[in-house]
Amino acid sequence: MTAAKRFPGKLNLRTGKVDMSHGSGGRASAQLIEQLFVKHLDNPLLAQGNDGTVFPSPGEQLVMSTDSHVISPLFFPGGNIGSLAVHGTVNDLAMTGARPLYLSAGFILEEGFPLADLNTIVASMAQAAKAAGVQIITGDTKVVEKGKGDGVFINTAGVGVVDSRRQISGERAQAGDVVIVSGSMGDHGVAIMSSRENLEFETTIESDCAALNGLIADMLATEAYIHCLRDPTRGGLATSLNELAQQSRVGIKLKEQAIPIKPAVHAACELLGLDPLYVANEGKLICICPAKQAQQLLAMMRRHPLGSDAAIIGEVIEDPHHFVQMETAFGGNRIVDWLAGEQLPRIC
Repeated sequence: MTAAKRFPGKLNLRTGKVDMSHGSGGRASAQLIEQLFVKHLDNPLLAQGNDGTVFPSPGEQLVMSTDSHVISPLFFPGGNIGSLAVHGTVNDLAMTGARPLYLSAGFILEEGFPLADLNTIVASMAQAAKAAGVQIITGDTKVVEKGKGDGVFINTAGVGVVDSRRQISGERAQAGDVVIVSGSMGDHGVAIMSSRENLEFETTIESDCAALNGLIADMLATEAYIHCLRDPTRGGLATSLNELAQQSRVGIKLKEQAIPIKPAVHAACELLGLDPLYVANEGKLICICPAKQAQQLLAMMRRHPLGSDAAIIGEVIEDPHHFVQMETAFGGNRIVDWLAGEQLPRIC
């Protein structure tokens, strides 16, 4: 039976809305999948059409990660929930030193959500996946009644492969290591804040939302002995460094003046009473490596578009309390503690 005969007409991707029938598992569900999701995401593995997809593995160690995305607003300067969902899971895999290969995508749609917006979101997912060199090979769609969702939520799970000789993990930082960041902190969080109706202010900051697997592949190609990689998303740089200090049972000493933060981000955070060290990032990484290899790694990172503003911001020290502390611009010292509560909700 042809698509024209199976469905009464084409899906209206300009003015159409999601309705409850799109989550029923019947003809309307099949039409949404075929004429919107498959249209953008089609590949031979997805085309198997089963509840699970059989896929080849290069024979290395497998790595898997999953993340759910509930950002508000759905569209923001520099991206949307679709590109964010792909980049977030690709980056989680890459932080283990893995090469991301395959993603799943689960959608929870609210009745009445515009199909034009959904089309834009899925198209951006397809573009992000292609740029990152991964395929979305399985997925699921559910629809909830109007008022019981928030437009669209997306869950992505990912699978990658990692060389068994590579050991990159949060518990491997050692006293004498240095801490490197790949660029300016807080861009994503400020971009989200600038898009929210009740937090508008003039800024040219766009989200740094990006897939970091290409940058990490170049870093690994230097054969530098990288101990830890982490993407400082929710809770920002400060929270991620506290996590690493606790995992590795070490202390971390930062230099405030060495941390790259754009003036517009500083100004926005000052206006809102926020500390940029706790503001979310979606296209930056933290790298901890031996001091003797830091300059080689830094030079390589700065040659990559996503690492052009990379900087050494501190060092790993012995500390039985596992504190993160910072030498301030005024020459004093302060503890950089865990984030208490939520600076701004629904950031990723």
